[in-house]
Amino acid sequence: MIYPKIPLAQSIIEFCLAKGITTIIISPGSRNAPLTIGFASNPAFTCYSIADERSAAFFGLGIAQQTKQAVALVCTSGSALLNYYPAFAEAFYSQIPLIVISADRPQSKIDIGDGQTIRQENVFANHSLYNANLQEEVSNENDIKINEAINTALTQKGPVHINAPFEEPLYETVTELSVNVNVIPVAIENSILAIDEVQKAAESWNKASKKMILVGVNEPNAVNDAIIEALAQDESVVVLTETTSNLHHTTFISNIDTIITPFTETEFEQLRPEILITFGGMVVSKRIKAFLRKYKPKEHWHIDPLRAYDTFGALTNHFTVTPNIFFESLFPLAQKGSSTYFQEWDHIKSHRKLKVDLYLSKIPFSDFKVFEKVIPALPQHSQLQISNSSAIRYAQLIEIDPTIEVYCNRGTSGIDGSTSTAIGAAVANKKQTVFITGDIGFLYDTNALWNHYIPKNFKIILINNGGGGIFRILPGHAETPVFNTYFETSHCLTAEHLAKMYGFKYTIASDEGSLQTAVTELFAQNEQACILEVFTPTLLNDQILLNFFKELN
Repeated sequence: MIYPKIPLAQSIIEFCLAKGITTIIISPGSRNAPLTIGFASNPAFTCYSIADERSAAFFGLGIAQQTKQAVALVCTSGSALLNYYPAFAEAFYSQIPLIVISADRPQSKIDIGDGQTIRQENVFANHSLYNANLQEEVSNENDIKINEAINTALTQKGPVHINAPFEEPLYETVTELSVNVNVIPVAIENSILAIDEVQKAAESWNKASKKMILVGVNEPNAVNDAIIEALAQDESVVVLTETTSNLHHTTFISNIDTIITPFTETEFEQLRPEILITFGGMVVSKRIKAFLRKYKPKEHWHIDPLRAYDTFGALTNHFTVTPNIFFESLFPLAQKGSSTYFQEWDHIKSHRKLKVDLYLSKIPFSDFKVFEKVIPALPQHSQLQISNSSAIRYAQLIEIDPTIEVYCNRGTSGIDGSTSTAIGAAVANKKQTVFITGDIGFLYDTNALWNHYIPKNFKIILINNGGGGIFRILPGHAETPVFNTYFETSHCLTAEHLAKMYGFKYTIASDEGSLQTAVTELFAQNEQACILEVFTPTLLNDQILLNFFKELN
C-alpha cells in the first residue's frame, strides 16, 4: 500500500477510513497532494476528480443527499477553499453531512506575502458545525479535533471543516504507516418522547378541531404508511405537502398555492388551524408562510431530532424525535372528534381542480404549459431533481406520480449548484434521473458538465425563456433597460455548443407538438446523457402565470 510520507495526512486518511467516510471528492492541486495520493492509492475509497471546487462541493452534496452518508471534499490551499462555501451553506440548512478537508500552508507562511495563501482557519465559522484547525505535527490534540469534526458531521447532519497545514515536500510516499490513530466511536442516541410530553400533546390534540400538518422538504419513504393512513382518516386534520415533501395520499393537498391564493380574509380566518404541526425542511410556498404568519395558529409544533425554526413566529413545541416516533407515541392517546375541517379544505380542492383544468386547456405554449406536459410524462420510479427559482415554483402546481422521488436544494434556495447536485445524485442513486432547470441556473453552473462520471441515463430538461423569468412575476417588474439588464439578465444563449463539447445528445422544442415528440424520444433511450432545450416566449410566461391565479377566484 502507498501512503503519503507526511504523518498528518496519514492520520486524516486513517480517521476517514475508520469512520466509514469512503466517498472522496478531490479537486486537483499541489498543497493537497499528500491527501490526494493517500485517498486515491487506497482501494477502500471511492474517489472522484472534479476540477471546479464549487461544482465539486455540490456534486458531493448530491451524493450525500442520496446515500445519507457523509462525503469528504478535498482541496488545495488559497481561494480554492472559498468556492466550497455555497454548497457548505446548503448542507448546513439542508442537514446534509459534508466534511471539508482543506490543505493549508503552515502558519508561518500566512500573511507574509507567500503565494496561494489566505486565512483558512474558521473560514466557514458562520455555518460550520465544527472547525478543526490542525497543527503540522501529529498530536493527541489533532486526533481529538479530527474525531470531533467527523463525529459532529455524522450525528448533527451537517458540514464541518478540517484545515490541515502541510510543508513541502508534498509528493513523497512510504509503504508503511507511521501513525496509530485513536478513534473515538460515534455516540448514537435513540430519542424518545417523555410520557408527560406525549400526554400533554394528546390533550391539546384531542381538544382541537382544526389541525394542519405542513410538510417541507422530506425524504422519500420517511413516514410509515400506517401513519399516513391514520392522518388521512382524521376529519379534523388537513395535510399540506409540496413536490419536495415526497409524501403522498389522495386526500392530501399538494398544490398549496392553487388552493389558498384566492382566499378572502374570511376564508383565511375560518381555515386558520388551531394546531399547526410541521416536519421536514424548508417550505417553498411563500403564500402558506404569509397565511400562517398573519393568521397564527394557537400552537405550532415542529418535529425534528435536531432543529426547529420558528418560521411563522408561533413555535410552541419542538419534539426532538422523528415523525414516526412522534405519531406512534401520540396516536394511542389521540381521539377522533367531530370536525368539518378536512371536508372544508377538500371541497375547495375539488373546486380548484376544475378551474385549473379549464385554465390549462386554453393557455398557449409557455413555461406553465411545459410543466403541465413534462411532469406527467416522467418515468415511474425515477428521480426528479429541480433547480430553484421559477422551476421549483411551477413544479408545485402540477400533480406528480407518487413513485417519483423529488429533490431540490431548498436549504439556501440558490441556483448556483443545482446541476452539479443533480449529477452527484444521479451518480449515487443509479436511477433514471431527470433534472429540470431554467436557463439562468443552467448557465450559472455549466462547469457541472465538466465531469467524467455523468450516467448515460441522466437527462436535463432546460427551459430557456431568455432570462430570469422569476423576476417578471415578482413585484416591481417593469419593461425597462435596468430591469432587462440587471434583474432579468436577458440573453440569447443556448446549450447547443455546450452539449456538443461535453458529449450530450441535444434536442430542442419550441411548441407543444415538438415538445411532445422530444419528450417521448428523451425517455425512450438511455445510451447517452441528453439535454432537451425548450424555448418559451419571454414576454408571455409571466402573464400566463399571473392570470392563472386571478382566474382561480
